[in-house]
Amino acid sequence: MRFVDASLFLYAYLKPRKAMSSEVAEMKKAARAVVKRIDSGEKVATSLTHVSEVANILEASMPIHGSHQIMRDLIHSPTIFIFEPTRENYVDAVEVAEEVSVGLNDGVAYVLMKENGMDEIYSFDEHFDRFGDVKRIHV
Repeated sequence: MRFVDASLFLYAYLKPRKAMSSEVAEMKKAARAVVKRIDSGEKVATSLTHVSEVANILEASMPIHGSHQIMRDLIHSPTIFIFEPTRENYVDAVEVAEEVSVGLNDGVAYVLMKENGMDEIYSFDEHFDRFGDVKRIHV
């Protein structure tokens, strides 16, 4: 099973407000392909932290009813396991994030991945390349 970073869902669901570069268009296409695989049965995991990150950005970028429908689908998906980080996970995540110079949410993903025996992540965030024992899947 792979972890899914918020960036994948955001590339899949956000609608551009201006013309996209070919690079961004390819990233969106790749993200949608992963979401389609998840919808077709590929089992993945994410965290409440990342679900909240997706919700915050979608709500700021689209009509609220549209963001709620996307979030409802994500939360209720039978193929997406959602980890609930503890306070201790956040304590560990701050340390890890500081150690490799990444954001806190990336640290949370890393801590949860390690705690659950995962070493691959779907993400467009190159910060995950700083973790020597995690493979970022370039979708």
